[in-house]
Amino acid sequence: MADDTNSLGRKVFFLHPSALTRNRIIDELAQEEFEVYVIKDDLKIKQALELYPNSILIASINETMKENAWIELIQSIHDNPLVGKVDIGFIASSSDEETKKKYTELFDFNCGYAIVKSDVEKAIKQIVVILNNANAKGRRKFIRLVTDKENTTVNLPINGVYKNGNIRDISIVGFSCAFDVDPGLSKNGFYGNIQLKLQGQLLKVEGIVFGFRSDDNEKVYVFLFTKRVDGEIQTKIRKYIQTNLQNKMDEGLK
Repeated sequence: MADDTNSLGRKVFFLHPSALTRNRIIDELAQEEFEVYVIKDDLKIKQALELYPNSILIASINETMKENAWIELIQSIHDNPLVGKVDIGFIASSSDEETKKKYTELFDFNCGYAIVKSDVEKAIKQIVVILNNANAKGRRKFIRLVTDKENTTVNLPINGVYKNGNIRDISIVGFSCAFDVDPGLSKNGFYGNIQLKLQGQLLKVEGIVFGFRSDDNEKVYVFLFTKRVDGEIQTKIRKYIQTNLQNKMDEGLK
């Protein structure tokens, strides 16, 4: 099972998820701050688990492949010494007790079994239990995305004039950024009507300067969002983070 000392959380890979899981459940799990990815290729899941050996695999055992192929794949993943720490859970589209018994008894290393049918909320609760039992979040509370410099900017109002900067990383708690010309911001300074441009998506927030750090001889300011940043903005930030993490993963597995 997971190493309790893991503070950064664990990546959760959904292999061959159904359309319902992909379009509804995974999005909801991302909103719960789980770091979730979709993989649709058997070779790429092996590659991903070798790159991130402390991950969690959720296998949709009624999708894409026949039972024998699933069993062979799961056993080969578990037997691979490069992915030995992976926890494997199962998603089934029916509540067939024989199938459940077969997978849970055959693979005593499994971390759980969930039924995904029409009751999405019930399915989400089952999967959340599996992920929590596997310590998916570790001690991490929020997912932070290191952003690409292009099309990820901040416009900060200072004395009636907007100063443009590049966002370095972002979570629902706050963000860090750097400016071409240092605006000399003071710690604990409050700024309203901050404009965040996340690859074409414009979000208006307010924040407080938590502090700053030096990064490659550049001054990087850290902002914390105020409590008045509403849930809709948080939802959009989480969706942005999830989409970009998936894109980075896809690019890394090419």
